[in-house]
Amino acid sequence: MPASTPASATADRPAARRGAWRQLRHSPTGIAGLALTVGVVVAGTLAGSLAPSDPFTTVGPPLRGPSAAHLMGTDDLGRDVLSGVLHGLRTSTIVAAVAVLLAGVIGVVVGAVAGYRGGRVDDVLMRVTEVFQACPRFFLAIVAVALLGAGLGIVILVLGFTSWPVLARVVRAEALSLREREFVEAAKALGASDGRVLVRHVLPSVLPAAWVMISLLAASVILLEASLSYLGLGDPNVMSLGYLANNAQGFMRTAWWMAVFPGLAIVVAVLGLSLVSDAVGDVLNPFRSGRRAEEAAAVPGAEPAGRLDR
Repeated sequence: MPASTPASATADRPAARRGAWRQLRHSPTGIAGLALTVGVVVAGTLAGSLAPSDPFTTVGPPLRGPSAAHLMGTDDLGRDVLSGVLHGLRTSTIVAAVAVLLAGVIGVVVGAVAGYRGGRVDDVLMRVTEVFQACPRFFLAIVAVALLGAGLGIVILVLGFTSWPVLARVVRAEALSLREREFVEAAKALGASDGRVLVRHVLPSVLPAAWVMISLLAASVILLEASLSYLGLGDPNVMSLGYLANNAQGFMRTAWWMAVFPGLAIVVAVLGLSLVSDAVGDVLNPFRSGRRAEEAAAVPGAEPAGRLDR
């Protein structure tokens, strides 16, 4: 058969995406992860409409347990915990979305260019990546907040500019294998420039693998933002799940709901993203998918995992 051309490779991508989406829809892990993630995003996006009151406003007696009036109870100042959790999810969603977008752009571009070009370009970009990877994100964020002030924008920038190195390495590994593929060689033979090959053929091919790491990055960003707020280094004018957890530590025995509900919100957000990452990894990794199919085939009456003909 003739070597794959850029046109045929491009035409195969929509079919591959549809097949991957069908596999993801039939994965219990993927369905659960998507449900949790979508629920968190919707709750955070609609926090202004869903929250019963302003999270910083006193609305009832302090330290009242969950009831019909306050589904998650009230804190020591009489503020509605449900309102605080919803607005905290909105903060986590904003921080994760913007920081991961920033880290994703940097990581994908650096990794794709390094892997495709190779040589000195690869060496320089990887040394820069190692410098950023050697910097502990959490302590760097603490120093940045201490020097520049506790603002949400500062936290987002620090987390975004320090979260891309691992993603860059994953994308670089994919680009190293892609630059030797037939459709890339065909594009070069037809006179396409390196920039065009990189943008039209290499980048779209590395994005599926990048999504796995992006989901994990989003989960880690949520945890880091909550940790900073727990230490009192978050924006004091913005409600955060970490702030709620910090405020609850003095009332663990008398008002358990102040700690449990913000903690559960963090767990749900991180668990959903982790399950999505694991499901996408199963779909994109043929070895894992094939091994699970063999294991399923060994059981009488079982269907192979990830069937596309349902």
